[in-house]
Amino acid sequence: DVVETQEHYKSRWRSIWIMYLTMFLSSVGFSIVIMSVWPYLQKIDPTADASFLGWIIASYSIGQMVASPLFGLWSNYRPRREPLVVSTAISVAANCLYAYVHVPRSHNKYYMLTARALVGFGAGNVAVVRSYIAGATSLTERTSAMANTSACQAVGFILGPVFQTCFTLIGEEGVTWKSVHLQLNMYTAPVLFGALLGIINIILIFAVFREHRVDDMGRQCSSINSGGEEGGVLDEDAEGNVDHVAVVAINFLFFVILFVFAVFETIATPLTMDMYSWTREKAVFYNGIILSVIGVESVTVFMVVKPLSKKTGERAILHGGLLIILIGFFILLPWGKKLPNIQWQEIKNNSIPQTSPSEMLMPFWSLQAVQLPSNHSEPAGCPITQSWCLNTPMIYLAQYISSDILIGLGYPVCNVMSYTLYSKILGPKPQGVYMGWLTASGSGARILGPVFVSQIYTHLGPRWAFSLICGIVVVSLFILEIVYKRLIAFSVRYGRMQE
Repeated sequence: DVVETQEHYKSRWRSIWIMYLTMFLSSVGFSIVIMSVWPYLQKIDPTADASFLGWIIASYSIGQMVASPLFGLWSNYRPRREPLVVSTAISVAANCLYAYVHVPRSHNKYYMLTARALVGFGAGNVAVVRSYIAGATSLTERTSAMANTSACQAVGFILGPVFQTCFTLIGEEGVTWKSVHLQLNMYTAPVLFGALLGIINIILIFAVFREHRVDDMGRQCSSINSGGEEGGVLDEDAEGNVDHVAVVAINFLFFVILFVFAVFETIATPLTMDMYSWTREKAVFYNGIILSVIGVESVTVFMVVKPLSKKTGERAILHGGLLIILIGFFILLPWGKKLPNIQWQEIKNNSIPQTSPSEMLMPFWSLQAVQLPSNHSEPAGCPITQSWCLNTPMIYLAQYISSDILIGLGYPVCNVMSYTLYSKILGPKPQGVYMGWLTASGSGARILGPVFVSQIYTHLGPRWAFSLICGIVVVSLFILEIVYKRLIAFSVRYGRMQE
């Protein structure tokens, strides 16, 4: 056994902090432009419609889903600095492309689609980040490190729109440098800022990041990724097979967790517009406040689960988190007798725009940009085109707020515990590919969630939509019960450590 030196310990945690930063920048890259995508798309290419916007929003997750296993495989056999630098460089280049999508004379919307897909492809490095942190921490450190990683990701999602808001001060016209065909305005400044952060990240990866690996008990080990840089002994505890039943179960549970949250954040605007007769402006404003509060709640939960998991264990907390999510969606079921207000105005004036299924694909931040023609007032209430509006009771505001609080509590708990249990189940084996599949599962869920909403909610209503979600979560709890005893650390499974 090689006892870890103080120098190795400090270097190891400096490298982990670089991974935290990489995770933060990855989520900022997604959220920093999300509020301005629609107006920028309309400006550069008037032929783009709301349906195409849905593809642009989804392209990020599609790119990440494709890239995660590839970068994970790369990181299993080569120093992790390589996929980290390449993926970050792709994100930097994609952000620069986004800033220049106004230059071509035609097909500008396709250039924007390519840029966002490449940003998502670069974000596939989260699989490398998670696998490195899993290999560079002992079992006792793992939950805390995974919680910090998720917290950095959450903070990035929260601060991205804040950065975007600050850049709106530049205005739509901004400053133009004709020599390089660059327009610095409220649409391009955020991505150029993101590119600058990416360059800083690359410099830090070269200057500070080092390959480190410890076994489950915290003993220093060497690995294929180090390229001979780090000392230590080969980890003999790596002998043994990974429990693939547990691996598949966690992938399924993680898919469900991300799926139900994607449904939740996507349905916020259309649900509140239908139930409370909110205008688009009100729905975006109020839901923006609610989701910001949930973001702060999530960061708090990430910090609380670290000490809590030491007392109860990760499996029990995951079980509790799923139960909280189930209660949150159960509360959303329509129970009363009062029906929502109907958009009777639509019957009188068929020229008033309808809320199409393609708009349902858009998250709350996209809907704020969909402008109604100036010569019409915006109809409020549940559209008559949704037949369920005539016989489905409304969901009271107290129900909606209570559900928001519970889902905002259950989601981060499940998110952290899924990653933590997954990394412990895999043990000392190279985790790049496995983490890539887990990330791909989450990306797939974020793609399918809005599609689910657009079909079930629009045609069948909230009772069916939320009942199906409750059914999916119940199935997840049932599967968790079946595999509960198998969700143990690799070292515990082979008797090298006590649980």
